[in-house]
Amino acid sequence: MPPRKRQSRTDIPPFEGEGTIIDTSVVDEIESSYLEYSYSVIYSRALPDARDGLKPVHRRILYSMYDAGLRPDRGHVKSARVVGDTMGRFHPHGDTAIYDALVRLAQPFSLRVPLVDGHGNFGSPDDSPAAQRYTECRLEQAAMALVTGLDEETVDFEPNYDGSEQQPSVLPAAFPNLLVNGTAGIAVGMATNMIPHNLVEVVDAARHLLENPDADLDELMRHVPGPDLPTGGQLLGMDEVRQAYETGRGVVRMRATAEVGPLPRGKSVITVTELPYGVGTERVIAKVKELVNGKRLQGIADVKDLTDRALGTQLVFEIKAGFNPQAVLGELYRLTPLEESFGINNLALVDGQPVTLGLKKLLEVFLDHRRDVVTRRSRYRLRKAEERAHLVEGLLLALANIDEVVRIIRSSPDVATARTSLIDRFGFSDVQAGYVLDMQLRRLVALEVEKLEQELAELQATIAALLEILNDREVLTRLIGDELAEVAEEHGTPRRTVLVGGDLKALVTRKASDVEVADAPCDVLMSTTGLLARTPIHEGEQQVGGRRHRHDAIVATARTTTRGVVGMLTSAGKFVKVEVLNIPEVPAVTTGAISLRGGASASEFVPLDRNERVVGIATIREDGPGLAIATKQGVVKRVAAEAWPVRSDTVDVISLKAGDEVIAAVELLTGEEELVFFASSGDLLRFPAEAVRPQGRSASGMAGMKLDAGAFLVGFSAVPLAGGETLFEEPLVVTAGGLPPEGRGKGVGIASSVKVTPLSEYPRKGRATGGVRCQRLLSGEALLVLGWAGANPWAAAANGDPLELPPATGKRDGSGSPADKPIAAVGQPHT
Repeated sequence: MPPRKRQSRTDIPPFEGEGTIIDTSVVDEIESSYLEYSYSVIYSRALPDARDGLKPVHRRILYSMYDAGLRPDRGHVKSARVVGDTMGRFHPHGDTAIYDALVRLAQPFSLRVPLVDGHGNFGSPDDSPAAQRYTECRLEQAAMALVTGLDEETVDFEPNYDGSEQQPSVLPAAFPNLLVNGTAGIAVGMATNMIPHNLVEVVDAARHLLENPDADLDELMRHVPGPDLPTGGQLLGMDEVRQAYETGRGVVRMRATAEVGPLPRGKSVITVTELPYGVGTERVIAKVKELVNGKRLQGIADVKDLTDRALGTQLVFEIKAGFNPQAVLGELYRLTPLEESFGINNLALVDGQPVTLGLKKLLEVFLDHRRDVVTRRSRYRLRKAEERAHLVEGLLLALANIDEVVRIIRSSPDVATARTSLIDRFGFSDVQAGYVLDMQLRRLVALEVEKLEQELAELQATIAALLEILNDREVLTRLIGDELAEVAEEHGTPRRTVLVGGDLKALVTRKASDVEVADAPCDVLMSTTGLLARTPIHEGEQQVGGRRHRHDAIVATARTTTRGVVGMLTSAGKFVKVEVLNIPEVPAVTTGAISLRGGASASEFVPLDRNERVVGIATIREDGPGLAIATKQGVVKRVAAEAWPVRSDTVDVISLKAGDEVIAAVELLTGEEELVFFASSGDLLRFPAEAVRPQGRSASGMAGMKLDAGAFLVGFSAVPLAGGETLFEEPLVVTAGGLPPEGRGKGVGIASSVKVTPLSEYPRKGRATGGVRCQRLLSGEALLVLGWAGANPWAAAANGDPLELPPATGKRDGSGSPADKPIAAVGQPHT
C-alpha cells in the first residue's frame, strides 16, 4: 500500500474510502478519548439512576428476564441463558460482569429485598458463586413491582447498542429501590456507596412526604430512623446517620451481634449470630488467628464456625477460664471485622447528572418518577378504554339495526362501498365501520346486547375514574400512596438491624474496663407508646409527683444493671433476651415523672412478625417467683424462673392455642401478689398468684378466667400484697367501655367512658371462675376495652400525652364517666 498523505485537522476533504489521516496532538487525543471513556463509565456502567435505583446492567438483566417471561410463577432457567440473552441483546460487555451483577440481585445478604430468585449456589460473603452453567434463576415477586407497567407506555424506550431492539431507559419502579437495596460503584473521579434500608420504613417516609411536601428531615427520620442491613447486626452512631441523610455523605459503624454464655470449669463462650454487612465468617476467623498468633489478642481458646442454613450465622469463640468474656468481646470488636465502618456516599444520576442526594431529595426524585409513571399509565389506560368504548358503541348500534346492516353489506359490491354506506346510514366512524365489517357474521349475530351494555357501563366508569386521576392531583397523590402501601404490605419485613444512639467516637473507642465500671443498678422501662429506655437508680431516690412533669405511662419495669440482660415477651409468646447496654438511657428520676422521649421503640430490639407486639419486660433471674402471663382466651401461666432462657436469644415460654395470643405479662416480685383479670364482657376476676403453680416453658398454662361466649381478656394486672393486705396505698381499678379496635394489633378500642374504683370493692373468687361485673356499659358501648389495677394509676393517649382520670367511685358495677380522648393504656409512675 502506498504511503498515505498526512493532512491537518482543519483541512479534511470529504471522506472517500480508506486512507484519511487526522493530524492531532497526543494531548488532545488523550483528553478527548479519556473524556469519552469517563462519560461512558459514569452514565452507562457505574452510577445508578435515582428513579429506579438500578445501574444499566441490572436494569437490562431484569428487563431481559421480564421480556423472556421468567416470572415468579414460571420455572427456573439456567443463569447462562439469561446472561447470554442480556449480553446479545442489550449489554455488549463480558459475560462475567453480567453474571456477577445477576448474582448480586439474588443474594439475600447483599440486598435487603432480593430481585432475583436464585436456585443453586449463589455464593456467600466469603465464597464466590457456582458457574453460571450450574445455577438457575427467575424473577422474584418484588422485582415484578419494578417492571410492572412497562407495556403501558409508562417509561421511555431507547435503542439498544446496535439499534436492532428497544430497551427501557428506566423501569417504572413501584418502590424506592435505591434506598431499600442500596448500591456500590466506582466511576472515573467519583464513586457511590449507598446503604440498604427497611422497605416498610422507606415507604412510610415516602407516603409522609407525599402528603406533606414541606416535611423536614426530622419528620422523615421518625419513619426511617436509620439503615436496616440484610445481615442484621447493630449500627452505631445515629448522629452520623443523620448527617448522611442531610448531606448525602457520612460514616456509620456496623457491629456484629454477639452473646456471652457460661461453659463448664469457669470457661465462657461468645456466640456471634449476626455479622456486619459484607463480612463473612472466614474473614473474621482469619483475622482472629492472625491476632492470636501475634499475641495481640488474649483469652481465646478456640473458634468454631457452626453456620448452616438452619441455625444461620453461628460463630463461636471459646474463652479461657479467668478471662472476662466482655473484655474479650470488646477487643474482638476493636481489632477484627466484627466491627466495620460503612462510608455512605449517596451519588446517583438525576436527569442525567451525577448528584449527591440526602434522604429527602432521594424520596422526592422517586415520588416525581412515580407521578410521571402513574400519569402516563393512566393516559394509556384512558386511551385504551375510550377506544374500546367507541367500538362497543358501534357494536350496539349495529346490533340494534342488524337486519339493515346485513342488507347493506350483502348489497354492496365491495368493502369500500359497504364501509361508506354504513357510515352514511348510521353515522359510524371509520373505525367502527371497519370493526363491524371485519367481524364474521356469526360472531356479530352471537353478541349479547346486555353484556355489551354492561361492558360499556364499566368502561365509562373506568374512563371517569381515570379522568379524575389525571385532572385531580389529590386523587393522583392518594393513588400513589395506596400503591406504595400495597407494596410494603406484600414485600415488607421486620427490621433486622438494631440502631444504637450516641456519639460514634465514644461508642467505638469505649473499652471493656469502661463498661465494667459502668455496671450500676438501673431500671428498664417500657411505656404505653412502646418506647424502651433504661434509667439509673440511686439509693434514697424518690418519685416526685406533679402532672407538669408527665409524659407517657410506664406499663412495665424491670430492675437490673447496665451490664445485665432483660427479657421482652411478645404477643406470640416469644421471650427475647436484650442486653441492657443496647437500650437508650434517659436521665435519672430526680425532678418528676419519667419521660421516655429519648428511648427507642421496643420493636427495634425484638424481631416481630406481622401483627406481633411486645407486651411486657422482665428481669432474667435464676430464682424467684417468675413471670405471670395472661392470654386473650383467659389462660394464665406462671413461668418458673429456672425455665427462662440463658443462652438462646429467643425461646417460646407458652404454647398458645390457635387464635390465642398473650395480652400482658408481669414479673412477680414476691409471689404473694394478687392477679386481676378483665374481660371484654365487663367482668373482673381477682385471686392470689399462688393459686397458679409455676410451669416450664413448653406448658400451655391453665384456666385463669372463665369467659362468656365471644368474650376475651382486655386487661391483666398483678397487685402486690402482704399478709392479705395491699402494700402501700389502696390499689385502684381503671376500666373503660367503648367500641372494639379497628383491627388486630392496632391498640385498644375507642374508649367512650372511664371509671376508677377501689379494688376492695370487688370480692375475691377462685381461679377459673367468671368474676363479677366491674362496669355497666352505656348505650352504644359494645364491650369493655381496657382494664388495669394498681396504685396511683396514670393514663396516656396513643401518642403518650397524659389524660385525666375521673375521681374514684365506690360503685363497682356502675357506668363510667365520658372520656374526652381514647385511652391507649394505663400504668404507674416510675418510682
